[in-house]
Amino acid sequence: MSIMADHTPMNLIAIKDKTGRIESIDLLRGIVMIIMALDHVRDYFHYDAFIYSPTDLSKTNVLLFFTRWITHFCAPVFVFLAGVSAYLYGVKKRKKELSFFLLTRGLFLLFIELFVLDFFRTFNPSFPYFNLQVIWAIGICMIVLSVIIYLNWYFILLIAVLLIVAHNLLDPIHIPGDNLSAFLWSFLHEVNHFNVGNVTVYVHYPVLPWIGVMAAGYCFGRLYVPDYEADKRKKMLLLMGLGAIVLFIILRSGNWYGDAANWFIQKNLMFSTMSFLNVTKYPPSLLYVLITIGPALIFLSLAEGRLNKLKTNIAIFGRTAMSYYLAHILLIHVFALVGALMCGYKLEDMILSTSVNDNEHLKGYGFGLIIVYFIWAGLVLLLFPFCKWFDHYKRTHVATQWWLSYL
Repeated sequence: MSIMADHTPMNLIAIKDKTGRIESIDLLRGIVMIIMALDHVRDYFHYDAFIYSPTDLSKTNVLLFFTRWITHFCAPVFVFLAGVSAYLYGVKKRKKELSFFLLTRGLFLLFIELFVLDFFRTFNPSFPYFNLQVIWAIGICMIVLSVIIYLNWYFILLIAVLLIVAHNLLDPIHIPGDNLSAFLWSFLHEVNHFNVGNVTVYVHYPVLPWIGVMAAGYCFGRLYVPDYEADKRKKMLLLMGLGAIVLFIILRSGNWYGDAANWFIQKNLMFSTMSFLNVTKYPPSLLYVLITIGPALIFLSLAEGRLNKLKTNIAIFGRTAMSYYLAHILLIHVFALVGALMCGYKLEDMILSTSVNDNEHLKGYGFGLIIVYFIWAGLVLLLFPFCKWFDHYKRTHVATQWWLSYL
């Protein structure tokens, strides 16, 4: 045993690898990154994705619904863990250093969303369509977090709770049109499209509740500081996770509060269950946050300890989340080009000026859901060697190459 290990608190031996990263967090992030790819593959390959929403209970089936529903965990867990990581990054740094990092990384992510990811999604160099999605939201959240970290920890927690719990009170407010007021309101709370000349801007991730989710993650990061007792942390995570699920069930059961889309008794028990779980993601409702973050907290409570071979490999995706995200969007679109050609479509049909599902030239294109699952599995397996290589490169060069901390 090394001298360093002799002086490592016992609670850290169970949760950190030899580079100091918290394994349970990397494992959870890796799982959601893998699951996330399923939804993006479905967008580009499933024929029903061009016809109706997989959560439309009048048209969907059980497998398709849960194929979409399971991916609901990805964005909130990704944003929440980004907040946790921000807190842990700042443990050994001054607030000014952490604030600068969050600000610059947030700006970097905005650039990536607008000019890299939107190109990967469309392959259109004229950029006629900007889709402001989760990387955009994380970037904005980091910029906001770079400011509020100077506040008292309890006040940050209060802000997080208020944004997550109270933002659904704003659901009845709508500002129509393409004017600045409508855009600013959409930026904060309401999904909408805007036309600016020949360019379409789709505000897919209004940021107000996402700021709350990241701020909550930042506050939860306190549970992972070196002097926090492991058993106490696991108990706290378990109780809060169970509490979130119980609160979800109570609020959802009577359609009391927390989601604009009420649930109703359906034609059978399974579809009634699907209706009960069919909560709003855009923007993320209180109930959506409860039913996704709650199980994530339980997972973190139960996942501490040394990882086996499979879990270690999954955690690699968690440690290379940003590079994995970029690569998987690019590869999915490349694969979709091949798929379109195989189905008799022209190459230019996959050069998009809107979202892939709204492209009228692709009506009739697509494959069955089983094929979608095979493509998803192949994509993940194909990306693993790249992520493993980049993980090793990042670990061995991050001390000398500052830009690696932004990926």
